[in-house]
Amino acid sequence: MVEQNSLGKALKTVRKARGLSQEAFSGASSRTYLSSLERGVKNPTLPKLNELCQVMQVHPLTLLALAYADGEMGDVERILEQTREELEGLLSGEKR
Repeated sequence: MVEQNSLGKALKTVRKARGLSQEAFSGASSRTYLSSLERGVKNPTLPKLNELCQVMQVHPLTLLALAYADGEMGDVERILEQTREELEGLLSGEKR
């Protein structure tokens, strides 16, 4: 189960791993808004999530996988495998 603030934690983790300050997002977001996202006070729209990921140079799915993982690479691999299987089924027209 995903925690309420998982996306915010993932966002902060990626931002710091990329060596970016909150001010580095000024073209996509205010520092105040970014801070509220990282604290889990607000949630971004998909277009805003895409903008933030462009600044960090990561695919939005990477950020979401990190948010759903419990900090374990095994969790990430499980999530990505499940996602791959579900996408294959959806794209091939399979019904469950």
